Amino acid sequence: MKLPYGISNFKSLITGGYAYIDKTDYIAKLEEAGKYQILLRPRRFGKSLFLSALEHYYDIRYQADFETLFSTLYIGKHPTPLKSSYPVLFMEFSGIGTEGGHAQIYQDFDRKIAHALQKFLTRYGYPDSTLEGVEREPSPQTKMEYFFRIVAEQKILLLIDEYDHFANTILSQDLKLFQSVVGKGGFVRSFYETIKTGTMTGTVDRLFITGVTPLMLDSMTSGFNIGENISLHEDFNSAVGFTQPEVERLLRPLVQACQLDADALMADVRRWYNGYRFYAQAQETVYNPNMLLYFLKNFRVKDCSYPEQMLDENIASDYGKIMGMFSIGNRDTNFAVLDEIINTGEVSATQRRKFDFDKGFDRDDFISLLAYMGFVSLQRKTLSGEVFSIPNHAIQELYFHYFKVELERRNQISIPDRALLLAVEALALDDDIQPLATEMQRVLPLLSNRDAVGMDEKHIKTLVLTLLYQSSVYFIQSEREVGHKYPDILLMERSPFAVKHQHLIELKYAKRGDGAKGWEAKRQEGIEQVQGYLQLPEIATLPKLSAWVLLADGERVEVVKVGI
Repeated sequence: MKLPYGISNFKSLITGGYAYIDKTDYIAKLEEAGKYQILLRPRRFGKSLFLSALEHYYDIRYQADFETLFSTLYIGKHPTPLKSSYPVLFMEFSGIGTEGGHAQIYQDFDRKIAHALQKFLTRYGYPDSTLEGVEREPSPQTKMEYFFRIVAEQKILLLIDEYDHFANTILSQDLKLFQSVVGKGGFVRSFYETIKTGTMTGTVDRLFITGVTPLMLDSMTSGFNIGENISLHEDFNSAVGFTQPEVERLLRPLVQACQLDADALMADVRRWYNGYRFYAQAQETVYNPNMLLYFLKNFRVKDCSYPEQMLDENIASDYGKIMGMFSIGNRDTNFAVLDEIINTGEVSATQRRKFDFDKGFDRDDFISLLAYMGFVSLQRKTLSGEVFSIPNHAIQELYFHYFKVELERRNQISIPDRALLLAVEALALDDDIQPLATEMQRVLPLLSNRDAVGMDEKHIKTLVLTLLYQSSVYFIQSEREVGHKYPDILLMERSPFAVKHQHLIELKYAKRGDGAKGWEAKRQEGIEQVQGYLQLPEIATLPKLSAWVLLADGERVEVVKVGI
């Protein structure tokens, strides 16, 4: 199977013989839903490929290629009357630099517009003088006005990809700059006002926009209020992303080649990459397609082992950049949300369809932003709002990497990565938990009073998990349900790493005011709990398992190894 990892050109994918998950049944649904639509999904979620499929389906230039490209797909067997009927204007806004401030953003945006318009005019046989006319126009707005005069007798399809790529970066750095670029009087808003005029005159007959968040759309609403945001509509929950049956088809060759347990493999990729829901009542969750394709591409068929890193560095880097948006609004409020997500696994909020920065940026705004970016996903609706949780283990890892950075920043401390890697190695190979306890002992007293206020067992667990997640050796399970009991931490062997020891760790917090008796009582309580866990059949059959109680009071740390 040829895997289309990193390929976003539909024609190259189809003619190159790559595996393709057919999403073309959504084309007719889009036509029925309206003329001007916006679909928002997290980064690297397959939006660009979906947009490319629309381009090749509707563009009159590809009419002769229609059978080659679509004959085996749903839409090829059930075409709509609009197939191969439009000249297509395609624009995308990734790669716009923000370091140089307003001047650089304006220049790069203007260049993007000019190149897209000139490419259209060249592609559809307009004279060279029209290209020169685009170049003479002084602004993105006037370039579009000139273009619409040139093509006034036609009806075109306008596709815009990554509409907010640069704007999200600006917002995380400088709210005033964001408002000057996108808000009233800004050149981006003026550009979209011109697009709106193009729809009113009939030149732009259809429009489809992709992006990540509605932040920019909402800032220019009065200038561009024609688009329907279908991102949270039940009919489009799975328009991009892979469903369970689609993933099963992609995994089948691996199962056959390596004689793997199909259910076990499916369970692993589900834990790592599934969990995205964009409509609260949707029956199925979807997988991040790029994450899943990365896994397939880097799976070692020679020894049938998983990739060492279960998350592509490129995706991790993208999400790392988006983490900069944690600084929007009140950073302490945002940190409290982050702390709640990590400690409880979920948060509640009223999901925002729009953001109004003139009214501030509150907790609901921040959680909604996390949802659009894919850091949390809808689980269910309640009478008071929506409940969101971390979608999968890949995102969980990113949270704990970021949480370490925030702990260091907030408390002006340094937690050496190398020491943590060696501590996990000692656990894996030598059954030695003391290096981990030493790092705990070093960090706990350094935490500021602000983070130590209300210190309890969950804070101890969060810190232990933060330290453990800096290594990728173990599959880390927190409060996994086992026989109706919930061990604090299980460190499970995962492919491709071979470890000599797996671990169960129960955490206990002793209040300093309770003295030696309180400390001893907590130690005994932890030992009895662990002994109970070890009697459970599912735990008792785990190979190479060591069990521990880790006891702390905010300053000192003690570890006790527990047997049956």
